Amino acid sequence: MPETIFSKIIEGEIPSHKVYEDDYVYAFLDISQVTKGHTLLVPKKASANIFETDAETMKHIGVAIPKIANAIKDAFNPDGLNIIQNNGEFADQSVFHLHFHFLPRYENDVDGFGYKWETHEDTIDDDQKAELAKQISAQIEG
Repeated sequence: MPETIFSKIIEGEIPSHKVYEDDYVYAFLDISQVTKGHTLLVPKKASANIFETDAETMKHIGVAIPKIANAIKDAFNPDGLNIIQNNGEFADQSVFHLHFHFLPRYENDVDGFGYKWETHEDTIDDDQKAELAKQISAQIEG
């Protein structure tokens, strides 16, 4: 599989704001911060999409998903949470390394047609992102 931005983040070649890591997965703040605490979860064993991901890798993702979701809930007390996973260009997948978006939802970010996807990459600086990551990561046990 070709190298992706996510494999470079996992390898430490590109900096990230780590939320959680174990032997199988890596979770970090999405640079776009669609909502406060927007986090990505990626497996360390790369595959392009869910169709190409083996069952063992999915087991480890399955263990990590509630850890990340509950940590976000405990850190920010959102009104809801979307977990979004896109497969293929037609389904709006832009990085072809399996990944899951955790988008905390707050009452005034919903537009009546589902949800807004408005990025805040330029309005939340690295220090703020580091603090958000720290707040989430502090909620994850062992």
